[in-house]
Amino acid sequence: MKSVRLQVQNLNVWYGTLHTLKDMCCAIPNRGITAILGPSGCGKTTLLKSLNRLLEETENTRITGEVYLDGKNIYDPDACVTELRTKIGFLAPKPFPLPMSIYDNVAYGPRVHRRYPGENGSRRARLDEIVERNLRAAGLWQEVHDRLRSPASHLSTGQQQRLCLARALAVQPEVLLCDEPTSALDPLAAQRIESQLFSLKEDVTIIVVTHLLRQARRLADHVLVLWMGELIECGPSSQVFNQPVDERTKAYLSGDIG
Repeated sequence: MKSVRLQVQNLNVWYGTLHTLKDMCCAIPNRGITAILGPSGCGKTTLLKSLNRLLEETENTRITGEVYLDGKNIYDPDACVTELRTKIGFLAPKPFPLPMSIYDNVAYGPRVHRRYPGENGSRRARLDEIVERNLRAAGLWQEVHDRLRSPASHLSTGQQQRLCLARALAVQPEVLLCDEPTSALDPLAAQRIESQLFSLKEDVTIIVVTHLLRQARRLADHVLVLWMGELIECGPSSQVFNQPVDERTKAYLSGDIG
């Protein structure tokens, strides 16, 4: 197994009285793509959002346990949530471009977090470079380079999702969380997102929640399988898909449940 980037220890989550994640313990390898699988309602998105403390924004949520990013507990009382979310980005199921231009969507994070050092004369050039680099990383530059000042809302849904990917990448995250990132897209647009994630995995640790087993088989290097809020299987994708240990995993992968 590669070196560990994220370590989850005894993580429990309650929505009101509903115990959604139960004593979750797992390790996320550094770089590569980890897929979180399991039947609907098993806690996949809950686990994902707990990894950058987005879950705290949900009312009546209680969280116990630890999540370590490079050895530091993100739930430590002294942890800076703003800094954490520059290190751990998030791509939602549906694109939510900001109500501004294509350029300003990508530039938003670097501007807020001042991630483009330099004197006044060079800062604009630096920001231009950041915007271009991340639009290229998201596979969108060739389609939009001549209309960067156009509203992001004028893009197609698939283009908007790639713009959101570029926006997430612009603050140079170490980890990228993707919650069913192709669920709102047509097959061609979904293929483009998959291609971009695959090309990024050598530089960024990517964690993808998906309900599509074929997508997980195409993308994942490592797999976590959840069942009713519990982790029932984890390991390299070849092992989980070809030699699962838990009978519930076998039933899920064979389509008998889910």
